[in-house]
Amino acid sequence: MSEQDLSNANQPWWKELTRYHWWILIIAILGWMFDTMDQRLFVMARGRAMQELMAPQHRAAREQAESQARSEGKDEAAIAAAGKAAVKSTDEFYGGLVTALLLIGWATGGIFFGVMGDRWGRCKTMLLTILVYSIFTGLSAFSVSWWDFALYRFLTGAGVGGEFAAGVTLVADVMPSRARPHALGLLQAMASVGNIIGSVISFFIIPMKSVFGHSVPGWRLVFVVGVLPALIVVFAMRKLKEPEGWRKLKEASREQGAAGPKLGSYREMLGDKRWRYNTIIGVLLAVSGVIGLWGIGFFTPELIRGNVLAGATPEHQDRMSSLATALQDGGAVFGILAFSWLAVRMGRRLAFALAFAMALIMTVTVFGFMTKESQIYWMTPLLGFANLAIFGGYSIYFPELYPTRLRSTGVGFCYNVARYVSAFGPLALGSLAHLYSQNASIGTKGFRYAACTVASVYVVGLITLLFAPETKGKPLPE
Repeated sequence: MSEQDLSNANQPWWKELTRYHWWILIIAILGWMFDTMDQRLFVMARGRAMQELMAPQHRAAREQAESQARSEGKDEAAIAAAGKAAVKSTDEFYGGLVTALLLIGWATGGIFFGVMGDRWGRCKTMLLTILVYSIFTGLSAFSVSWWDFALYRFLTGAGVGGEFAAGVTLVADVMPSRARPHALGLLQAMASVGNIIGSVISFFIIPMKSVFGHSVPGWRLVFVVGVLPALIVVFAMRKLKEPEGWRKLKEASREQGAAGPKLGSYREMLGDKRWRYNTIIGVLLAVSGVIGLWGIGFFTPELIRGNVLAGATPEHQDRMSSLATALQDGGAVFGILAFSWLAVRMGRRLAFALAFAMALIMTVTVFGFMTKESQIYWMTPLLGFANLAIFGGYSIYFPELYPTRLRSTGVGFCYNVARYVSAFGPLALGSLAHLYSQNASIGTKGFRYAACTVASVYVVGLITLLFAPETKGKPLPE
């Protein structure tokens, strides 16, 4: 029976799920939802954290810029403006660097824990990664300089990257075939709810300057909240069990030794023509979407603070940035669900093509033309709808490219090798913004020009789809 026939069945897909199916799905959703909550907390706190942790670098940049302005004979207003611009440029550069290190950690953890998901087990790996990102998120609150803050974010990213590969693979393995794309789409859509929770937390906490009479910057408090996901491990540890297909393969591997199936083998994944081809396609699709999101889409707070509301008070900038990202994430929920609907009915390739095209259009529209506070209310939801719809595709499509023995390894590899490449996205954005700002005719609009330049990465995804295999209506490969 084809997937289209299954979609037209009288019974809704969720009716096929048992109580245990729902338990697996809920735990995977919570793990990934708290992952994305953490990344949103970081995005919202990054600006304020860099302002505090980089005070020495700020002084040096300001003094150098002001000294150069004086030597050029500029007046006091121009000298002050040069110093302020130098501080802003320094924050943008180091903010991009810390974000890049988070992505590199995410990639490293995703590749390492992806293999562990095939060799050690999906459930064990997922629970371990939740502990890792919880612990180092909490430690981020105690950073004393930009470099130890970057280290904690790197290690947090390692846990986040590993959790995605293990959680998505676990759900793909356990769910009935008809329910699988819907469940994976729901998993990714609920991740956007984690982003919304992070924005709401940021909205109330980041502007805070004290707690119980003690001076504590709000950006530090939000990372304390990130420790909470560790509680999932306590409740889930005894009730989760590995998928039956994986357990059979593990037992066969143990009994047959060298002659048995190889679980989590990079040699097979990259040596076999079919799996290597699928891996190249997966990596290129991921590169396009991940750079687009982390290199541009998640810099809406900087766009609002530095361009749209540049003359507003810091408190108003913070609150509007939090509101904007909440709206952006709300749009993402609907974007991911829309992708799932399209993928089931019209195919994975067409759904990806529409998502990449819309992401390109909306990114250029928002970062190039959003100039008023009123535009935030409708532009940012559309940006989230477009940027994050693509990620619903990764959750559905990547597990369908690999057999059980390579599924976690392949998902982790595609999604996270892309993160190594995408780490250049924030660096490119910061560097291009600095370069463009040196042009007198562009000035403070350098950030906008840089974002629109980096947005061209979505074209890579569109070109890749010409060669991507269609998996609609096909069983998982074995």
